[in-house]
Amino acid sequence: MSTHAPRRSEGLIDLSAPRRVHVVGAGGPGMSALALLLHGLGHSVTGSDVREGEAVVQLRSRGISVRVGHDASLVEGADVVTYSTAVPGDNVELEAARSVGTPVRHRADLLASLCTRMATMGVAGTHGKTTTTALLDHGLAALGRDQSVLVGAEVIATGVGAVHRGDSLLLLEADESDGTLDVLPLWGIVVTNLDVDHLDYFGSFPVMQRSFAALLDRIPGPIVLNADDDGSEPLRRAAPPGRTVTFGVSEGADVRIVEWSPTPDGLSIRLDVDGGTHSASVPLRGGHNAANIAAATAAAVRLGASAEAFLDALADFGGVARRFTERARVRGALLVDDYAHLPAEIAASVAAMRTHPEVTGPVIAVFQPNRYHRVLAMAGDYARCFAGADSVVITEIYASGTPEIAGVSGRLVLDAIATAHPELDLVWAPTREEVVEAVLARLVPGAGCISMGCGDIETLPDDVMGSLR
Repeated sequence: MSTHAPRRSEGLIDLSAPRRVHVVGAGGPGMSALALLLHGLGHSVTGSDVREGEAVVQLRSRGISVRVGHDASLVEGADVVTYSTAVPGDNVELEAARSVGTPVRHRADLLASLCTRMATMGVAGTHGKTTTTALLDHGLAALGRDQSVLVGAEVIATGVGAVHRGDSLLLLEADESDGTLDVLPLWGIVVTNLDVDHLDYFGSFPVMQRSFAALLDRIPGPIVLNADDDGSEPLRRAAPPGRTVTFGVSEGADVRIVEWSPTPDGLSIRLDVDGGTHSASVPLRGGHNAANIAAATAAAVRLGASAEAFLDALADFGGVARRFTERARVRGALLVDDYAHLPAEIAASVAAMRTHPEVTGPVIAVFQPNRYHRVLAMAGDYARCFAGADSVVITEIYASGTPEIAGVSGRLVLDAIATAHPELDLVWAPTREEVVEAVLARLVPGAGCISMGCGDIETLPDDVMGSLR
């Protein structure tokens, strides 16, 4: 029996009047977006982080003071101090705030406080929630809507992860990894799909499914669910029929993908919505993005948009950073960076690489496993997701701040792949230098190299180009 208990709120903060908010770990993608949105709402925001980075520079450019290094003096005068799960509980700024009675709140509670200020449509699920949120926001904004948005990544068109346009509606990428969903008073929700992940929090996949199903009971507004996804089946059973709309290729889907196909610039898609068929060309690649487009369209229609107008507006969608981002051409080969770090995401990204018109030769997949406990629990699940590649390079685990586990390394993933696909060209390259060497040895004209993971593997294309200079 699982001992999983939902996250308990530390208490809401009244954000109806301007507050002085200090953000600990402001350089993280989720925290920088929160800082930007609070700033846009008129609050006085400061921040701190352990290192310089693009997000820190970006916050400063928007008028938000961010210090590198943690110091107790930074929280003086703050009305509330907020932090993420990645920040240790004994952080000097958190301890200083608590010592003088300044409210300290997890990011989840600041988001919950925002949800009480404006109707919030959450976009949740294991895969695709960032892109789906960004698609939904892009299409609605193009149609003149004044919603605000917060996603945990940089949206390329705006250059930021959050935009404040108005207080009538908030589109929020809602993360389940640390129980944030447990405390958010959402008005509506999109659940893209459910897959095995974050078992360190949930304990088991059935518990995760039950947690999402229970969430639907608290949603008074529209609910958008995946009609094709086996993991979402308990949600479809639990959802109220009058307020629920489904998307997918299934015959019974309310927003049905009639067909999709790759194009030189992305993909072409036809959707059946309310008995009418609508077509669009969107600069995204892969069947997984066809599903994301359908999910965003289903939500947009429930928010009162015309399906045809919404889909037309997606023609110039600029994408999201680290979601199949074409980074460079080297030796006639294409280098792509992607955030994929779970098996289904990897399989989808490798398949998308195969559809790219420039990739006429071998596909090289580079993967940086993430978090020791995830690799320990899921190494075997990675056995077959690289089947679409010709060469696979596995590097060492990126810890993401989690403790090392004796005997657990990226080799567990490599061994699982080798057992399932002994015919693949497999390379163990624990260091970045070895990864670069392995990639360069396989780059030929027409090849495509896609580097994947949610750690510092994002710099691999730069490292490859740098080595050639």
